[in-house]
Amino acid sequence: MEIFVDADACPVIRIVEDVAKEYGLPVTLLCDTNHILYSAYSTVRRIDAGADAVDFALVELCHRGDLVVTQDYGVAAMVLGKGACAIHQSGRWYTEENIDRLLMERHLSKKARRLSGRHYLKGQAKRTEEDDRRFEKSLRELIEKCLRERTMREKGKGSM
Repeated sequence: MEIFVDADACPVIRIVEDVAKEYGLPVTLLCDTNHILYSAYSTVRRIDAGADAVDFALVELCHRGDLVVTQDYGVAAMVLGKGACAIHQSGRWYTEENIDRLLMERHLSKKARRLSGRHYLKGQAKRTEEDDRRFEKSLRELIEKCLRERTMREKGKGSM
């Protein structure tokens, strides 16, 4: 299991790295060439700048059982389709049960903005320590779930 982070403007990189160290999991941070990231723990992969270039690279790199940190619903949908787990920086898990609704809400919001002529977004509220604690707790729970699922898959292969 590896953790992949859509690292452009991601506020939870240090939390991901700290938790991954405890579990002995490798982390890959993906960013475009317009961002500069350094990490003593993670592998940093710089992807050529371009519309969705980092997103497509992330989807290409991840595999079944990996974990992806992204705030992009489209990326989450694609990695779920590959059998990976996905989590938002808020700590919300993306699942087969909620991804269609999230994509539809995104589509309807975009459509409403286009119709109203309002093309700006307010942006997110300042991140708090409580947000970080919530994300860390949720990340740990998702890692545990992914590890259990991997163990079950491996046991299933061994019994054939």
